[in-house]
Amino acid sequence: MIIETLSTFPGMYASVMGSSMMRIAQEKGILEFKAHDLRDWTHDRHRTTDDDPYGGGDGLVMKCEPIFEAHDAIASTGPRPTTVFLSPCGEPFDDAVACELAREERLLFVCGHYEGIDERAYALADRVISLGDYVLTSGELASMVVIDAAVRKLPGVLGAETGALGESFADGLLEYPQYTRPATFRGMDVPPVLLSGDHAAVARWRRERSLERTARLRPDLLERAELSSADLELLEALGTAAEA
Repeated sequence: MIIETLSTFPGMYASVMGSSMMRIAQEKGILEFKAHDLRDWTHDRHRTTDDDPYGGGDGLVMKCEPIFEAHDAIASTGPRPTTVFLSPCGEPFDDAVACELAREERLLFVCGHYEGIDERAYALADRVISLGDYVLTSGELASMVVIDAAVRKLPGVLGAETGALGESFADGLLEYPQYTRPATFRGMDVPPVLLSGDHAAVARWRRERSLERTARLRPDLLERAELSSADLELLEALGTAAEA
């Protein structure tokens, strides 16, 4: 998979993309990453990427000319990239979107800064994504989150073909509680079933705890999750117990 970014602060990616699973994905040859500097497509001595907004107002707006020129140059080499903009106006980002992005051959993230991007640049967008109802200093930060969520879906990144299948949201639910050694710590014990060696019982316990945690903390997720008749019976029992 090829992932590229276009921004005015490409150096921001060095730490994130050079650490942990993002570094490993590149070392394994699963991911090819490059951060492009938008200033490379400017033509004045100040390498200007922004200007005052038409109509007045605070802040600066990123110019559309260098974005179009950069996009044309980047897209002219290799497979056509799926171009992604980060904006509060975009579709909400979730695990399903991360899975869709992970299936792309090549992604190009165009990252805004300052007051925003000239609206005409959005003509280049294949997708516009929002992380949530808040504002960040830059699109670089938002793109790092999206990149990480998508790359960890790629086979082999987490060390196994099924590495991401048991995580929160993979099946529409929150993940079950996790424990490791020691079995007892400050009076808190690991649930006995996890020490039993009974794999069927462990799987059943994990599913029950996943359902219980989702119902308690994120009941909205249950509306979209694929639930079996046994899941529904358990949720009904949990609801009855809570009422009691």
